[in-house]
Amino acid sequence: MILGDLIKEYRREHGYSMDQFAKMSGLSKAYISILERNVNPVNNKPVIPSLETIKAVAQAINMDFNDVIAVLDGNQPVSLKNEPEIPPGFQPMPAMTEVPLVGRIACGKPITAEENIERMVCVPAKWRATFTLTCEGSSMEPKIHDGDLVAIRSQPTVENGEVAAVRIDGEATLKRVYLHENFIELRAENPAYTSIILTKEEMNTVTIEGKAVGLCRDI
Repeated sequence: MILGDLIKEYRREHGYSMDQFAKMSGLSKAYISILERNVNPVNNKPVIPSLETIKAVAQAINMDFNDVIAVLDGNQPVSLKNEPEIPPGFQPMPAMTEVPLVGRIACGKPITAEENIERMVCVPAKWRATFTLTCEGSSMEPKIHDGDLVAIRSQPTVENGEVAAVRIDGEATLKRVYLHENFIELRAENPAYTSIILTKEEMNTVTIEGKAVGLCRDI
């Protein structure tokens, strides 16, 4: 049995949807779908889940981690190496989870967001992210740089002033969102860029894809 089959069997027996299991495990719905299909969308090869993913599934189904490992067969290799010792003065890595990188998003003029999954990436589980996007442009400098990987938590609304991935007529951009009575303002962090103002019927073209909850960048 592979991990995806174990998830499917548990969901079927308990009547859980993918959305429900995603909340239980802390994994994204997209990754659960990938696990159940057992096809890596990047190379079309069988999925090799991380130990953190297996631990998350084991916790969700109330099964001992070692028992889960025992039911996985040779069709899904798993590394069982011990965790390295943490040197004095260093903090242990936070619990991680895997979410899909679904495309690139503009930090300047909006560009079309690519919907296909490029690969899976690890982000801190505490972010409760749904997916990640790679930013382009300098409109969100100095907070968010060109090339930063931004983690997004899918939700239809955000509080005023929060950074969100926003879609406008199929185009996507990352901006601070301000909702006013008669218009929506999408404000850049960089003062060199002017805000995007949408009024009247234009407001109906705006869809909030989710809230930015974290970012990763090279040193």
